[in-house]
Amino acid sequence: MNFHAHELNLARLCNETLNQPLSEAEREGMIAAAACKVEELFDILRIDHRNDHNTRETPQRVAKMYVEEILGGRYTAPPKITEFDNAQAYDQLIVTGPIEVRSMCAHHMMPIYGAAYIGILPAADGKIIGLSKYDRIVEYFASRLRIQEELVKQIGQYIMDMTSPRGLAVRISAVHMCKTQRGVRASHRSRMVNTYCWGDMAQDAELKREFLEECTALDRA
Repeated sequence: MNFHAHELNLARLCNETLNQPLSEAEREGMIAAAACKVEELFDILRIDHRNDHNTRETPQRVAKMYVEEILGGRYTAPPKITEFDNAQAYDQLIVTGPIEVRSMCAHHMMPIYGAAYIGILPAADGKIIGLSKYDRIVEYFASRLRIQEELVKQIGQYIMDMTSPRGLAVRISAVHMCKTQRGVRASHRSRMVNTYCWGDMAQDAELKREFLEECTALDRA
């Protein structure tokens, strides 16, 4: 498969989804092509992937891991949102978390791992979505090359666009192995925390404080 000939299906940025999900044949072709490149890399690094029993099939495993798991969110459709009527007109803050975050640093291709917390201020006359969908949304947008500052915004903007709550907040606390495993080699206790708010959650300082307090309580639970 000639990937250079498929420019119409390319996303401009590494954290964007392709214009169309990959078909099964396209995915298999991508894995095969990527495995060949990993073999080339191993050859350059003088790692024997032909005779060494430890690395004999490693290029294929690595290619499949990248396409189906680490970068899988780029190549698949967004998760479907199951909506429910807000029958009791609930309009108070809902906070869910910690939601597991597993991603990959765009700068050094090292793992990012931690937790996300989402605060939703539903509209009394609007819709609410199934609780597990927030986990699927986080997983979808984390499964690609990332910087954390953009991840919170993509997660939150998608929820805003799909559900139109009165307010929303997304907070992520994560370890970056590009900092702990290389470079300065910081402690794995060293984390990056960032929060982004929309609507009433951005305008009301008391709501924002309540959200952060709930995040702390969930983190300690």
